[in-house]
Amino acid sequence: MITSNQSFVTFPFVGIALDPIHVGTGGTRLGRVDNTIVRDPVTRIPEVPGSSIAGVMRAYTAMAKGKYPNCAGLGQPERDGGGGHCGKTDCPVCTVFGFAKGIGSSGGFAGLAAFSDMHVLLFPVASQLGPQWITCPMALRQTSIAEFSELSDLPEQQVVYRKVDGTAAQPSLNLGWLFLPVKTDWQQLGEIAQKIEVLGIPGYIISRLAVVSDKLFTHIVNSNLEVRTSVAIDPATGAAEERALFTYEAMPRGTVLVWEVTCRNPKHFKINQDDVKAVDSPEKVRDVVTDAHSYLEHLGIGGMGSRGMGRLRVLRMKDLSDADKTGKEVS
Repeated sequence: MITSNQSFVTFPFVGIALDPIHVGTGGTRLGRVDNTIVRDPVTRIPEVPGSSIAGVMRAYTAMAKGKYPNCAGLGQPERDGGGGHCGKTDCPVCTVFGFAKGIGSSGGFAGLAAFSDMHVLLFPVASQLGPQWITCPMALRQTSIAEFSELSDLPEQQVVYRKVDGTAAQPSLNLGWLFLPVKTDWQQLGEIAQKIEVLGIPGYIISRLAVVSDKLFTHIVNSNLEVRTSVAIDPATGAAEERALFTYEAMPRGTVLVWEVTCRNPKHFKINQDDVKAVDSPEKVRDVVTDAHSYLEHLGIGGMGSRGMGRLRVLRMKDLSDADKTGKEVS
């Protein structure tokens, strides 16, 4: 239960990609594809940076609250003083996401919502049994939505553990270029399925759940990313422009992502010595963010939006009103 004295509350969220998602690194490179996506520097698993989430959610919140475009984006005022962030205490965009005072001015407000990176929880892979959603102990431990911190490593590292769905058990399963023996005797697999069901993940995904080792998960994800090819069109001829072919990769449709939003208590902050009026609790801060989730489902996140990419549906958890982690109470 949330109390008025808590300095912050962390709320978890889960989303499923309706389209491939491309959050690029900002340049081209020599390799398998020209335009690569952002990856965790240690695990090499694709992710969506928190800065990308915060930026797009600010823009969508400004649309939802009728504050677009002034309170969205960079917010720097024009030379004549017009435009820019309003910075008012009753503005839900400027209070939740922060604001800048402008070039040459000091001050501003950091905002009440902080976004973590989006991590891959379940990754869809084609197999002879149809799509399988793959995860690993490391991916499960990275989320605080369910208690996976005590999850043990797999008994065998070079196999895939999957649920028995009532059909005849397959001795092996192909996951991309890997052909792995199938095991069904890992007891924690049933517990994992029960815990992620609370997240609102559809039953057809849970019924096709499989777990591999951390090492194999990295290889499976990176070898099963979607790679597309595009080319610039010559407006004069309507044909492909010469030497304008490029490729780019994306997380495939059906990828399940998890992230967190840490909401600070507005009662502990002031804007220009005035109390925050737009929101009065961490729960209200979260509500401002969630009001714009429908825009993610239609306008998307990341790049290549005009090429059929980016849409993300935020799943409704069974008990979203209760946060999993609360901040320290202060007197």
